[in-house]
Amino acid sequence: MMSTLTRPSFFVALVLLCWSAVAFADGGFQKVLFVGNSITLHGPKADIDWSGNWGMAASEESKDYVHLVTKALAAKSGVAPEALVKNIADFERAYVGYDLAEKLKEAIEFRPDLIILAIGENVPAVKSAEEGVKLQKSVTELLRVLVGDRHVTVLVRSCFWANAAKDDALRKACSAVGGIFVDISELSKDEGNFGRAERAFKHAGVANHPGDKGMAAIAAALVKALPQ
Repeated sequence: MMSTLTRPSFFVALVLLCWSAVAFADGGFQKVLFVGNSITLHGPKADIDWSGNWGMAASEESKDYVHLVTKALAAKSGVAPEALVKNIADFERAYVGYDLAEKLKEAIEFRPDLIILAIGENVPAVKSAEEGVKLQKSVTELLRVLVGDRHVTVLVRSCFWANAAKDDALRKACSAVGGIFVDISELSKDEGNFGRAERAFKHAGVANHPGDKGMAAIAAALVKALPQ
């Protein structure tokens, strides 16, 4: 006897089995939300001599960490995921009382199954334990709003410009939502990871961003951290 399943039940089970196999094969990541700052996305700005519309200071769009991660996910699954990239530097600079529902409406409605949060560099210096708690609570709420009521894989990376106080708050916020914390603090110890090591920039702030090598290192760390 084949089984005790009726014919309709058998086909339902078969469909579910095939769907599960596909989901497992591609990691289940059809929609990826990248939330960050200028390292993630920055549009042209003449006064700092930046003409790109991608992660500062990668030499071209395909070499910033967002596009490298997306490419790696596509290579694994055979299908490029849909991606939404948001710069939330304004959240970093004024995270207490930030209107998440209004300002992140597009990201919330996107309903991603993978969220990569890459912030911290623009957060004002954390000068006390109380300020650290405020940052942690604000980032936790940010992540919870983005996750919603769904099962979502969350990656939170530490600051590129290593900062123990900020990274501690980011790590705790990540843990609060069951995410995966990716420590990239060692990258800033290698001068070769900065844009200024690869080519000349007129603006020191742009030059201080990760160049192609740094972007590749960030992408590699994020991809490695993903559940296999």
